Order: sequence, then structure tokens, then C-alpha cells
Amino acid sequence: MSVLFTNVTAVLMDEAGTILKNGYVQVEGTSITYVGTDRPQGDFDRVVNCSGKVMMPGLVNAHTHLPMTLMRGYGGGCDLQTWLHDYIFPAEGKLDPRAVSAGAGLGLAEMIASGVTCVADMYMFTSTIAQEILKAGISANLSCGGVQFSDTLDPDTCGDCVAQRALTEEFHGAGDGQILIDASIHGEYTSSAPLWQWMAQFAHDHNQRMHVHVSETRSEHQASLDRHGLTPIQTLNQYGVWDNGGIAAHCVYTTPEDWAIMAEKGVSCVHNPYSNLKLGSGIAPIPDMLQAGVNVALGTDGMSSHNSADLFADLKLAALLPSGVRCTPGVVTPRQALEMATVAGAQALGRPTGQIAVGKVADLILLDFTAPNLTPCHDVVENLVFAAHGSNVVMNMARGNIIYENGTFHTLDVERIQAEVRDYALPLLFH
Repeated sequence: MSVLFTNVTAVLMDEAGTILKNGYVQVEGTSITYVGTDRPQGDFDRVVNCSGKVMMPGLVNAHTHLPMTLMRGYGGGCDLQTWLHDYIFPAEGKLDPRAVSAGAGLGLAEMIASGVTCVADMYMFTSTIAQEILKAGISANLSCGGVQFSDTLDPDTCGDCVAQRALTEEFHGAGDGQILIDASIHGEYTSSAPLWQWMAQFAHDHNQRMHVHVSETRSEHQASLDRHGLTPIQTLNQYGVWDNGGIAAHCVYTTPEDWAIMAEKGVSCVHNPYSNLKLGSGIAPIPDMLQAGVNVALGTDGMSSHNSADLFADLKLAALLPSGVRCTPGVVTPRQALEMATVAGAQALGRPTGQIAVGKVADLILLDFTAPNLTPCHDVVENLVFAAHGSNVVMNMARGNIIYENGTFHTLDVERIQAEVRDYALPLLFH
């Protein structure tokens, strides 16, 4: 399908910081084929007039747990460990594929409507999530979050090793690259050396990135120091976990020595400011990590600890928290925050997206800049970071297909999803 966007005001997210005005963006198939001020020649299947709107690359949610929408707000007011052990783990123990399908569908609907076109998701029943992703139309790096407490490992009987192999065989590259499978370890504190070694080797053999929760809480970080004399980043590094790069979620208590390893190995920090604040986990030292050359992306974490899939909320916090902590405005600039949610997220996931440029995947969103909260507009980027909400998104194009427009979902049956959540998933988990 060919689509021409006209009268475009677009934040290209190129290195020059270009804001295209009164321009044109052409999409053919899954790719952007023209960006400029002259109307391209030819006929198009659809022409979209973008007057009154702003185009930007689709948002990349680089760390989330889609089916946890089913537990939105459940156990609120607790620290991470209390919340997990007293509320989340007991509920998750009742999950089955049908409930996971409903929760994933609900999470996808919320993300798509608020401008997300690509996610990195870690959760159980991963093949079920993959099927929902393929139907929804966005791109995803999926992982199962390997857990293993024993000091011995039989890869043929370890559930997460078996799942890693099966997921890779069935879904790695599925949908012409729509889905990629990442190797994964849930965290240093929920696994042991045999799994680290096995997963690192698997990632090496299959050219996969890694996805791990890292130094989310002070107690987690300190426990690793007590066990190994090393931080989680350093401990896993000894076993080759980071050799193929990947993403380290949270990184609240990481150190300069950790950042040096991350910069060297191409490991991105995924900043989850909203979730970390709600759980009382702390505030990641993002300005220092950026200064150290670490790529920093942005994530919501699960809806159970964020309560919302609106990545624009995290954009605001990513830009504002460092200024508040250091009593200095602009420590992280609006542009840097926007990079975290777009081009840096694409880099973290190894995806050719995150920018509006020829050859990039056509992941594009439109926001209504005639909305009261976006009027007036003295600075487009300032408005996007500090004033916009996910509800301002009026179009979501993922991989060249318009999957959401003016409140209508083109790939999801939201009424069916909500009925499944209400009539099946919630009674299964909570009654």
C-alpha cells in the first residue's frame, strides 16, 4: 500500500533536530520512501492531509509486560518485593494462555491508541503474546524472562531453556521481522550461573540480544554485592551475558563501572521512571549514564505497577526528574527525553525505526495539535514532551499499515478483548 502524507509538520528525530514544515512523507509497503518539501510524483492508494497535526516516529516502549494489564493497580502502595510476593506472584500463578491473550490484547489496545509502534516485552506464555502481536500489527522483541534457582541445570528439562528454543524456532523473524526473540534472564537475583552461561551461549549462537532486570532496587543491588562482591551488571558480564548487547531494565542503582561495561558492550538502559517512583524503588541516574555514553531508552514496565500504558507520562518524568533532583532546569533536555522514546529505543531493540527518514520502517504517529492542551505551540518538542498525552494521538501507522485512526482500531476487536478480560480473565485470577 502507498500512502502520501501532505501538509506535514514532522519531528524527524534526525541528528540535526529537523522539524519539517509544510512537507510530504511518502510510504510504500513497510518503508518510508520520501521525506521533503516537494510533492512526490505518482498516484497513491491514500492521501492523508496532516493540517493541524504533528507527525513523529512511533513510540518505542522498550520494557513492558503486556498481560499485567489484568493486575492494573492491584496491590498498590507496596514496595517491589512485597508487591510481587504478596499480590502479583499469587495472581500470576493462576494465569493460562486464554487469560494472557486477553491481557496482552488489552495492553496492546492501550499502547496502540497512545502511539506505541514497537515494544520489548518479557513475560510467560510468550508464544501466546507473539500471536497477539502478529494480529495487532506492531513490532516486538519478545522474551520469557528466564528464572532458575538451582545450581545445576538440565537444558532439556528447564522450562525457560525449552521455551527459549521453541520461541526462537517458531517466532524469531516472524511476520517478516515483525517479531524478534531476545534471550533473557529475569534478573540476577532470580537465577544462577548455569542459566546465565546457557542463555549467553544461546544468544551468541542465535545472534540474539539480551533482556534483563538490573539493579531495580537498593536491596537487589546490595544482595548481589553480598553474594558475589560485584554488581548485577558486573556479575552477569563475567558469564558473557552482555556479549551480544541488549537491554538492562531499570538500572536505578548502577555504578560508573557498570556504565562503562554497558557502553562497551552496547547494553542500553531502559528507564522506567513512573514504575520506579510508584514502587518507591528510586530514581535512576540518567544524566550520568548519558554522559558515560550509555544508550538510554524508555519503558512503562507493566501496567500493574505503572497503571497506564501512556508513554508520554514517562516522557515528562524522564525530562523533569533530573531537574528536580539536581535543582537545575534542563539537565535532561526535552529533545533527549524524546530520543529515549524513539531513536534510542530503536537502537536498544536493534530496529530500523525511531526516525522519519528514507529507508526506515514506516512507524509513524499523528497528534492533534488543535487540542486545547497543545495550544498554543511555541515549540513542537516542548509540547510533545511536557503537554501531550497519549489521548492526543489520532493515527498510528505501524510497519506501513494504519492500525488506529480517530478512535477506531483496525487490527483489534476491542469489544471482544474487553469481554474476555471481564468474563474470563478477571474471574480466573481474582474470584
